[in-house]
Amino acid sequence: MCDLVLQSEPNQPKSTNAIEWYAEALFSFFLSLCLKNIYNYFVYAEPFAIRISCGAREDIRTKPTNTLWYRDFGYTGGRYTNASVTSSIVPPLQTLRYFPLSDGPENCYNINRIPNGHYAVRIFFALVADSDLQNEPVFDISVDGTQTYSMKPGWSNSEDQSFMEALIFVTKRSLSACFHSTGHGDPSILSIEILQVDANSYNYGQSRSQVMILRTAKRLSCGTGKAAFDEDYNGDHWGGDRFWLGTPSLSQGSDQSISTERSIAEASLPPNFYPKKLYQSAIISTDRQPDLTFEMDVDPGKNYSIWFHFAEIDPRVTNEEERVFDILVNGDVIFENADIIRMTGEGYTALVLNRTVAVSGRTLTIILHPTKGYAIINAIEVLEIIPSELRTLPEEVSTLQTLKTSLGLPLRLGWNGDPCVPQQHPWSGVDCQYDSKSVRWVIDGLGLDNQGLKGFLPSDISKLKHLVSINLSGNNIQGSIPFSMGTITGLQTLDLSYNQFNGSIPESLGQLKSLRILNLNGNLLSGRVPANLGGRPLHGASFNFTGNAGLCDIPGLPTCGPHLSIGAKVGIALGSLIAFLLFLVCLACWWKRRQNILRIQKIAASREASYAKARTNFGRDVQMTKHSPPQRTHDQSRIATEDSPALLS
Repeated sequence: MCDLVLQSEPNQPKSTNAIEWYAEALFSFFLSLCLKNIYNYFVYAEPFAIRISCGAREDIRTKPTNTLWYRDFGYTGGRYTNASVTSSIVPPLQTLRYFPLSDGPENCYNINRIPNGHYAVRIFFALVADSDLQNEPVFDISVDGTQTYSMKPGWSNSEDQSFMEALIFVTKRSLSACFHSTGHGDPSILSIEILQVDANSYNYGQSRSQVMILRTAKRLSCGTGKAAFDEDYNGDHWGGDRFWLGTPSLSQGSDQSISTERSIAEASLPPNFYPKKLYQSAIISTDRQPDLTFEMDVDPGKNYSIWFHFAEIDPRVTNEEERVFDILVNGDVIFENADIIRMTGEGYTALVLNRTVAVSGRTLTIILHPTKGYAIINAIEVLEIIPSELRTLPEEVSTLQTLKTSLGLPLRLGWNGDPCVPQQHPWSGVDCQYDSKSVRWVIDGLGLDNQGLKGFLPSDISKLKHLVSINLSGNNIQGSIPFSMGTITGLQTLDLSYNQFNGSIPESLGQLKSLRILNLNGNLLSGRVPANLGGRPLHGASFNFTGNAGLCDIPGLPTCGPHLSIGAKVGIALGSLIAFLLFLVCLACWWKRRQNILRIQKIAASREASYAKARTNFGRDVQMTKHSPPQRTHDQSRIATEDSPALLS
């Protein structure tokens, strides 16, 4: 720093003395350093991370790092049970989730609300602790519809095969990881980790894009026999907590391992954030074995991104030209005359070299061939480059999920994840076709005959507008045939035979000009067969309406009575309803009028009865007066007067 300042001294302004100039320079330095730290704080704050302990009923923390694991969520099926851990590198978790074949050939974890970005996805496997269940299952794993890994027999005896790890871009705030049965045991998952990494990490060149997935095929930490994670190396969390398989030798003891405690410069820097400790051990070649050689099995016809890590930690090598070597992959020189001191400027400084190679065979061979001195290597990474599969149109995936619910699809059929990808594991009963217009997969066929389906056929089926064939025969589907099916213009085959469909045949089916096979036999349909369908068999189509007692008006079926259109039927129904309501109103009016008449008659009768009674009493009193004796005393006259009716007085 002082040399830099002295070199810049002639450029200082003449109006400023040396002390002031040095103060300004020092202030500028610390200001820039402060701004850089502030930038790193906001840009590289703690990365987003989700860790799921599969099968766990509550959140847990594991030692020694006190790592938080969320309780199990996001799964589409399966069952939880106790786990049998197979390796010391596996997280110390007690439960797992396994997926019996009876629950479907594919099951998934769907994790939502993930910030868009670049992520390391790591899935650990384990064995079911119950000895009655088959151990060491072998299955395939896909991430966001792309098959990323096929497990190999014997994985439970290999540390770096007890998990799958891949780098993937999340662009829609969600991520799915699916497990596909291959008929070799039930997939069993111990844990899932989704760890954010730098958006530009592992940038292997111009061919890199967000539609590429990088799967970890191998990571070696050379010169040490102990496996470790970035966390064990005190690595930055933005590195994704990578796992490094320790190897003390590449040539069965013919080479030499070295290590140092000195700090390593230019390590733990963005975007990959490699831990410094990774460069504090190495393997160097010897006179007995001048070449350093590493071999591994790979899948043929794939591309691999290879990352070489170097740091000159041998105190005997301090100058350029003292250690020079070539790097070969499968016999081809990819780096010639590599000189670490010349490329870094000094020892104990990290150097990373990367090259992408295409491998046609099943073996990847890396050779470090020295031309001066001995070869050296600190670490190696081999990542498989996997192009992401194009997904199925989201609207059609959603429609299939609606069908799954409304038809009561059996669990054994699965229907989880994406129906068309990975292409190695499409959904049972679903035919897919690539659509160049939408640059997506679409559904062009449903073959779910004799699957024990029940429920009803939803009108949303018309959203599968690319369908060419539908076969739902031999089930127990009820309800009416959706009118919307007549809008699937490309439909050529429709087989709904031997179900429990009722109601009439939608007239919209007659608008399907491409329809060549229509089987509606063996249902409970009734009414007139649409005229547009009646004559179609004369032009090479095959239609079958038999076994529906209520159908009529085509050859082979009874003759229908007068045919009314739907509008006429609706009109008649509305007219009948109005007439009925008018009848009820008239009946109510008549009843009220009758009640009023009866009440008036009752009142009149009551008054007439009172008047007749009064006249009768008056007549009797008059008669008594006429026939009484002529002589009576004064007292008798008074008594008679008092006893006479009030009417006379």
